[in-house]
Amino acid sequence: MTNEVVAAHQDAMLKRLARVEGQVRGLQAMIRRGDDCEAIAQQFSASRKALDRAYQQMLMCLVEEAMLDPQQDPAATLERVRAIFTKYS
Repeated sequence: MTNEVVAAHQDAMLKRLARVEGQVRGLQAMIRRGDDCEAIAQQFSASRKALDRAYQQMLMCLVEEAMLDPQQDPAATLERVRAIFTKYS
């Protein structure tokens, strides 16, 4: 991957995580205000999904790195991808 592509991926991940952070701060504010439990649950669900999406993007980054490693043969690449999913999912 080129430096520009890596920088774009990093920027996108940081923006996604900043949105998650904002959602969590919103959750804290809702709890402090004593908002309705169902509204808080909805915000929790949205926050969890956003964090899951960020995590999936990170996993894809790991897979892309494994697949694009020119020094590994296909069997080693496949084993590395399997190890990534076993370890991180």
